[in-house]
Amino acid sequence: MALLFAFALFVSAFLLFWVQPLVGKMVLPLLGGTPAVWNTCMLFFQAVLLAGYAYAYASTRWLSARVQVLVHCALLLAAALSLPVAFREAAQQGGLPAGSSPALWLLKTLLLTTAVPFFVLSASAPLLQKWFSRTRARTASDPYFLYAASNAGSLIALLGFPLLLEPNLTLGRQSSAWAFGYGLLSFLVVACAVVALRSRARTVGVEASSSPLEASPAREDSSGLIIKDSSELNVEDSSGLTVEDSPRLTTGRRLRWLLLAFVPSSLVLGVTTYITTDLVAVPLLWVIPLSLYLLSFVLVFARRRKLSRRLLARVLPGAAVLLVLVYLSGASQPAWFLILFHLLFLFAASVVCHGQLADDRPRASHLAEFYLCLAAGGALGGLFNALIAPLVFNTVVEYPLVILLASYLRPAFRRERGRLLGLRLGARRAEDSRRLDEHGTVEDEPRWGAYDVLLPLLIGVLAAALLLVTRQLELREVERVAVTLGVPLFMLNYFFAPRPLRFTLGLAFVMLAVFFFSGTSGRTLFASRNFFGTHRVDADAAERIHWLHHGSTLHGKQFTDPARLCEPLSYYHRSGPLGSLFAALHARTTTADVQVGSDYLNPFAMHRVAVVGLGAGTTAAYARTGEAWTFYEIDPAVVDIAHRPEFFKYLSACTPAPVEVVLGDARLRLREAPEGAYDLIVLDAFSSDAVPAHLLTREALALYLSKLAHGGVIAFHVSNRSLELERVVGGISADAGLPARIFADKSFDPETGLDPSTWVAVARTAEDLGALKTDPRWQPLDSSTHKLELWRDDFSNVVHIFKWL
Repeated sequence: MALLFAFALFVSAFLLFWVQPLVGKMVLPLLGGTPAVWNTCMLFFQAVLLAGYAYAYASTRWLSARVQVLVHCALLLAAALSLPVAFREAAQQGGLPAGSSPALWLLKTLLLTTAVPFFVLSASAPLLQKWFSRTRARTASDPYFLYAASNAGSLIALLGFPLLLEPNLTLGRQSSAWAFGYGLLSFLVVACAVVALRSRARTVGVEASSSPLEASPAREDSSGLIIKDSSELNVEDSSGLTVEDSPRLTTGRRLRWLLLAFVPSSLVLGVTTYITTDLVAVPLLWVIPLSLYLLSFVLVFARRRKLSRRLLARVLPGAAVLLVLVYLSGASQPAWFLILFHLLFLFAASVVCHGQLADDRPRASHLAEFYLCLAAGGALGGLFNALIAPLVFNTVVEYPLVILLASYLRPAFRRERGRLLGLRLGARRAEDSRRLDEHGTVEDEPRWGAYDVLLPLLIGVLAAALLLVTRQLELREVERVAVTLGVPLFMLNYFFAPRPLRFTLGLAFVMLAVFFFSGTSGRTLFASRNFFGTHRVDADAAERIHWLHHGSTLHGKQFTDPARLCEPLSYYHRSGPLGSLFAALHARTTTADVQVGSDYLNPFAMHRVAVVGLGAGTTAAYARTGEAWTFYEIDPAVVDIAHRPEFFKYLSACTPAPVEVVLGDARLRLREAPEGAYDLIVLDAFSSDAVPAHLLTREALALYLSKLAHGGVIAFHVSNRSLELERVVGGISADAGLPARIFADKSFDPETGLDPSTWVAVARTAEDLGALKTDPRWQPLDSSTHKLELWRDDFSNVVHIFKWL
C-alpha cells in the first residue's frame, strides 16, 4: 500500500519538475535567454503550487473523503483537455507586445497555457499523503516520509531533463511523452483513491491512543518564533524522527514555517541569478541550485536520517564566511571553483532550514496546513526575488540579504573551548547558548544584550580600518583581500559562530564596511536593473574610458578623448574580425562602383545594415554616408544607456548614417522587415553568456536569409566564456549548404582598448565573402575542423557545446 502511494507521488513530482524546464525552454524564444525568464517561471510555478496546496487544505478540511476523490478526479480530467503543453499560439501572435512588462506578460501566458495541469499536479502531493494517513498502513500515522519520495521524483526529473530528455527528444515529443505520463498518473491517483476509500479508517480513539502527547505545547519567544522546551514530549516514529502532536497550531509556529520555507526558496533564486549573471552566465546552471534545494527535502524527510543536522548547523557559519569572502572580494575566476562556495552554502542552509521544518512537522491531521505554509513561504521567496527585488534594488542585493537571514535562522550550538590567546571577548557562559540535541530539538534562545550589537560592530570597525590602511600599502590583490577580509571574517567565525545573532550582525557590519570604505580604481557612473538583468556604466579614475557591463559581461567601451572618441574598441576594433569584415565589404563595394559606375546598378553595394544587439552602439562607428543602419535590441535600458551622451557617444557623434533602433526580440521584429532588406546582418546578441538560443536555429537562419539581399553576408559574434557557439553556427550553415568562415582573435591590450573575440561569417556563396575567403585569419568552419551541432526551434542541446575544461 505504501509502495503504491509512494510511486504515485514519485510520478506526480517527476511530471511536475519535468514540465517546469520544458515550459521554460518553450518560452525562451519569446523573451531571450535572460535568467529573469527562469526566475519569473519559478515564481509562477510556486504561486500555482501554493494554490494547489490551498485547494488540498480546503478539500481535506471541508469535504468528505468520497467528495474529495470525485472533485479531484474531475480536475484531473479537465486538466487533460489542455494537453499537450505548447506555446506555438503565443509565438504566432508576435510574442511580447512592445512596451509591455515582460514579467507580467510571461505570467499571463503561463497562466493561460500551463496553469490547470500544474495546479492539479501540485494538489496531488498533499492529497495523496492525506489519503494515505487514513489507511491502516503501519506508517500511516506519519506519512511525511512520502514527501521524500515526492522530492526524489522532482530531483530525478530535474537532472534528467538536461542530461537525457533534452539531448534525445524534441520539445514536441517531450510534450507528448509528458501527456502520456499524465495519463499514467491519473490511473495511479484513482487507484490510491480506491485503496484509501476501501481501507478501514482509524477511529479518533485509536488516533488518541497512538499518541501519548497532549503534553506541554510549544511556546513562543518574544520574537514570535516557536522554541521547544527540552521537556516537551514528542512522538518518535520508526525513522527516529520526532513528530510534535500538539492539538493546536499557534500563529507564531505558522510564521516560523513560512520563514524557514522562504529562506531556501529565495536563496536558490539568488544563487541562480548571481552565478548566471556574475560568474558563468549560462541558463543551464539553474538546474544545479534547484537540484540541491530538492535534495535537502529528500534527506530531511527520509525515513532514515542521512545527514547530521547538528553537524550542518556547525558547518553553516564556516560556509557563510567562505562565501562572503568570495562575494566581497569580487573574484570571478576560476568560475567553477568559486561556484562551489555558493552551492555549498545553499545546500547547508537548505538542509538546516528544511531540517527544522521536518523536526517541527505536526501530526497528520495538520498535514495539509503544514504543506500550505511551506508552499506559501516558497511563493513569497519567488515573489521577493522575481518581482520585488528588481524594482527595489539596482544590483543583486537580495542575495546577500538572504545569506544573512539564513545565518540567523540556524540553531545555536556550544563549543567546548571559546578562548583564543586567553581572550573571550565577552562571550557568555556556554549554558546561555541554545544547543541541538540528538534529534534536532533546541533549548532556550540566549537573550539579546548590548554585547550582541557592540561586539559585531567592533568587527565591522576593524574591517573598515584595515581597508583604509591597506589602501596606502603596496600589496598584491590576494594579500589585500587576506588582510582586509580574511582577518575580520576569521575572528567572526571563531568567536561568534555559536551565537546566530552576533554572527549575523558581524557579517552585516563587514559587508557594510566593504561597501562604504573599499577603494576602487574607478567609479560607477550609472547602475540599473530590470527584467533583463543588471546594467552598469563604469569609468576609470582618470575618466579616460567608459565601460558598459551587463552583469559581469562587457558590452562595449569608448574613449572620452575627442581625438579617439569614434574609434571602435573591445570586440569591435578595426584590426579584429569585425574590422576586417567591414574592410572587405567596403573594398568590394568600391571596386564594383568603379566597374559599374553607379551604386544603383552595383549588385554588391552595401547600403543597409542590421545589427542584432545594441550594447554601447560601438558597431555604428563603421557606418558611412549613404548607408542606413537598424539596431534590434530587446532591453529598453540598453537603448537608454547607448543614447545618453554623458555615457557613450557612438550613436550621437560617430555615425554619419541614419540609425534606427527597433525595440523588441530581434527574431520577432525581423519578420516585419521587407524581403532582402539588408546587405549585412550582424548577430551580436551572444557576447553575453546568457544565450538566446532561438537566434541560432535552422529556422532562425532561414529568416535571416530571407531578409538578406543578393550578395549579402551574415556575421555572428560567438564569443562566449562557457559555450562553443561556433559549432552551432557551423551546424546550421552546413545544414543550409552555406559557406562559413571563422576568425578567433586573441588580441588583448587594456591601453588601446582591445579585447579578444570570435566571429563567424556566413554567405550564400564563397564569392559573397569577398576578401575574407583569401584572408588567412578567416578559416573554413566545417565538419573537418569542428564538431558541428544543428539546433532547431524544437531541439537544442547546451550540454554538447559546453566548455567543460
